[in-house]
Amino acid sequence: MSQNQPAGEAPSASPPPQGKAGPKPRSTGVVIFALMIAMLLAMLDNMIVGTAMPTIVGDLGGLNHLSWVVTAYTLTTAASTPIWGKLGDMYGRKGIFLTSIVVFLTGSVLSGLAQSMGQLIGFRALQGLGAGGLVVGVMAIIGDLVPPRDRGKYQGMMAAVMGVAMIGGPLVGGTLTDHLGWRWIFYINLPLGVVALAAVTAVLHLPKKRTEARIDYAGAALLTAGITALVLVTTWGGTEYAWGSGQIVGLAVGAVVALIAFLYVERRAAEPILPLHIFRSRNFSVITLVGFLVGFVMFGSLTFLPLYQQTVQGASATNSGMLLLPMMLSLMVVSLVVGRVTTATGKYRIFPIVGGVLITIGMYLLSTMDTDTSRLTTGCYMALLGAGMGCLMQLTMLIAQNSVEMKDMGVGSSSATLFRTLGGSFGVAILGALFTNHVQDTMVERAGPKGKEMTSGGAQLEPSQLDRLPAAVKDAYAHAVSNGTHQVFLWGAAIAVIAFIASLFIKEIPLRGSAPAPAAEDGAPADRAPVAETV
Repeated sequence: MSQNQPAGEAPSASPPPQGKAGPKPRSTGVVIFALMIAMLLAMLDNMIVGTAMPTIVGDLGGLNHLSWVVTAYTLTTAASTPIWGKLGDMYGRKGIFLTSIVVFLTGSVLSGLAQSMGQLIGFRALQGLGAGGLVVGVMAIIGDLVPPRDRGKYQGMMAAVMGVAMIGGPLVGGTLTDHLGWRWIFYINLPLGVVALAAVTAVLHLPKKRTEARIDYAGAALLTAGITALVLVTTWGGTEYAWGSGQIVGLAVGAVVALIAFLYVERRAAEPILPLHIFRSRNFSVITLVGFLVGFVMFGSLTFLPLYQQTVQGASATNSGMLLLPMMLSLMVVSLVVGRVTTATGKYRIFPIVGGVLITIGMYLLSTMDTDTSRLTTGCYMALLGAGMGCLMQLTMLIAQNSVEMKDMGVGSSSATLFRTLGGSFGVAILGALFTNHVQDTMVERAGPKGKEMTSGGAQLEPSQLDRLPAAVKDAYAHAVSNGTHQVFLWGAAIAVIAFIASLFIKEIPLRGSAPAPAAEDGAPADRAPVAETV
């Protein structure tokens, strides 16, 4: 940054290096199409599992480990993202990106072949490892190919992909589960992945590069160890082991030690995985917290809403996906409207505040559902929740990008993504533990020893089996699931209150690049490049 440049202002965009052009213009569209498929794979797989979860548990058992099918994927995605990014910087984007596609497809095949819940969780972790490379690879390659002033439309395309994944994931998962079996929710990745693999291999041409930058292996290892230990505490505490047991206390102590050591290492690392200086910005720290909490609430609700709809309201896996449409469509529409208003006015502070209020109200209303709640009522509550999320989903990244200098744009964006992903992982783990405990307690209370036997040790209860159960047992299980989801959404509402309070501390800092840059004299480039743009 030059001495004459105001602090916090984006420096001018650098011209692309001579002699290192990317694909020709006519092939850029093919590359972008392949990148969209890759992004769709990573995001769709995070959404597709929810509607099939009851059937998977019915086939493989392992009710107590239900949340880990999602947690394993999101956790390895989050932990691997900075590593994939650093490898791309060192050895070139193309080869590393192709490797991540192969890892993802391998995990998909193995997940489809899993014969136990333990195997499925392990293979989902491998799949998530590849997904981390897909997400960071797509963003980095677009950064290599597209000048900063042209990136807005591609950010819009990626936002559309996210909407398609969030709407289509439950539908695709439900349809495949009902008609072909749950294993096909993983096999479906193969044809899409092969198309992306072939297109990127044939058309994408980026310069090979090798830098002296070193991977912060110590920081990555300590961060992964700390986060894993924390999630194990939240998942196993009160279910596998008592909260005061040696296992849980040991994991908690290990997590604290690992994270303290991580902070020590990052302060001294030449190329830290997570540069700590970016958190000196109040807006960045606040919006990172808000993003974490939104991920917590969003992934928790997406995991347990289908289970409630299938078990209590009698929806099939396919219909359960359809019933999620009110939340998904509301989220998508409100997100687009908020993005356009923010771009047109440059004002954004009000939207996180409104979003926090709507999410809190939506989660509380969902917590009031019982065995008599109609599908229409549930749909209205979900639409309200989706509207709140729509106020926040795009803005968390926009505010994070606007809060760091241009030289920190990559780590700022990846850090915001990391914390939102970790929020989802923690949300599913913590809310999953609450759900399981209350289902088991209610079954014991209503069905006695029979209820305890049915829900202990991962006993399976597939929705299609409910019709064959005695009426009393079926009614007990429906009430158990209803009570479990009540606790999930009630605690989700409490978390949303924290997000609302945090949003009040966001400052209305002018958006860099939010207005057209003035034309420069003599055909020279404008003195600022757009930092972030919502669509």
